[in-house]
Amino acid sequence: MFPRRALPALLAAPALRPAQAQATTRMALLHLNDFHSRHESITVTSAACRPQLPGGGETCFGGSARMATAITEAREAARAEGRAALLLEAGDAFLGTLFFSHHEGQAEAQVQRAWGVQGFALGNHEFDLGPEVLARYIAAVPFPVLSANLDATAEPALAGKIRPTIAFRREAMRVVVVGLTTPDTPGVSSPGPNLRFTDPLEATNRAVWEARREGPAMVVLLSHLGLSADRQLAAEVAGVDVILGGHSHTLVAPPVVVEGPDRPVLIAQAGAHGRFLGRLNLDLGADGRVAHSAQLMRELTADIAEDRAVAALVAQLAAPLEAIRRRIVARLPAALSHASCGAAPCEIGTLVAEAMRAAVDAEIGWQNGGGVRSGLPEGEVTLGDVLSALPFGNTTARLMLRGNALLTALENGVGRLPAPSGRFPQLAGMRFTADATRPVGHRIVSAEVQRGDGGWAPLDPARAYSVAMNNFLRRGGDGYSIFAEAALEARDDGPLLDEVLVRLLGR
Repeated sequence: MFPRRALPALLAAPALRPAQAQATTRMALLHLNDFHSRHESITVTSAACRPQLPGGGETCFGGSARMATAITEAREAARAEGRAALLLEAGDAFLGTLFFSHHEGQAEAQVQRAWGVQGFALGNHEFDLGPEVLARYIAAVPFPVLSANLDATAEPALAGKIRPTIAFRREAMRVVVVGLTTPDTPGVSSPGPNLRFTDPLEATNRAVWEARREGPAMVVLLSHLGLSADRQLAAEVAGVDVILGGHSHTLVAPPVVVEGPDRPVLIAQAGAHGRFLGRLNLDLGADGRVAHSAQLMRELTADIAEDRAVAALVAQLAAPLEAIRRRIVARLPAALSHASCGAAPCEIGTLVAEAMRAAVDAEIGWQNGGGVRSGLPEGEVTLGDVLSALPFGNTTARLMLRGNALLTALENGVGRLPAPSGRFPQLAGMRFTADATRPVGHRIVSAEVQRGDGGWAPLDPARAYSVAMNNFLRRGGDGYSIFAEAALEARDDGPLLDEVLVRLLGR
């Protein structure tokens, strides 16, 4: 049972006009999610943007300084309409660029302070460097860090530092924000053995009951579960008014409306990587229910001026990274996108798999689609671009696995189709066909392995194959427990993934 915590706070906003105050409370929920350390501008592939290229350069979006301007303008617009603005972030601020690799969350903390974040729900990537790094981040931020379905009582570094909910008061109205973290976190990140991730549905029911027994309130779920799970929560849990989501990197505009057990639920999500800032304007009745809503999803295009103070902060944080990321490692004739890597073979995923296969002389290369975090640009490719695409610091492992184990692994990889997922297999030296309409566990129609002469032969269930993969998969990450359990031989001391990809690209 999570303890009930009353955490009232004032929202900075002008007094409402008396006639409006009698009828409604007016709010503006500003939200973003899955920023992934994209403090500098990005391209459409989420790689670092280079506007200085010949011919006008690349089209740039986002960046922390541009986000700061958009947040300021959204607050000013809300104030002009007599609305209280609340800035919420739905997880995965960590990981994705050298800013995180070098500063280990402190860059994100400084930028979020500058933005004026008022509530942050933990995503799975906040646990990538373990509880101690997360604890240092929490100590550096002035706003509440939330997760109602996380029990941290057995983890000394985090016990007592993560709240299930936070309540904000707007005149007579309470706005209760409930944080939720994907329960898949132990399989896709590194939270350690002491944290317990519980059922989000049970945690939400408990948090909503606690919120509503204190009187009228609007309940907002700040969710890092993904759109599909958000839909399920909206349909099954009574008393939820709004879900601001993350994790699936989905641009939900206009909002999805799901009929809940006792009221319609609005669901919004602002894509990923700081390309969009969401604003959800709400007029609330006396009971906290949403009487009227309007969404303004703003794309952070290059015409938005950068906030000078935040731009200076980003430049300061970037200074120690310059020598590393400026080194040119390759040139590409066309950009490589990572957009489809979670649901289909993608060129950059195949390249990573091939790079590992070549590095450790294996028959098959296997990369999880979610391990590729951005694309690569056309033209000059720097080490910084590669590290943005492969930011986890994974090493290459080499395993011997029988064909039947590889079939089991393939079934895991396609188990969430047609929805995209990080576990989707990006392969080299192996190919397959799958039918997503079949029951999970029985979707692989055929699988083949490349022969030495370049031809293809059916996967032999009894034969042992040499397989290269990253050490995260080798340990059973992304649901691939078969890799940890069925390896006949295993070596985990191969080179870093970014090194092997640079080697392949440089040929």
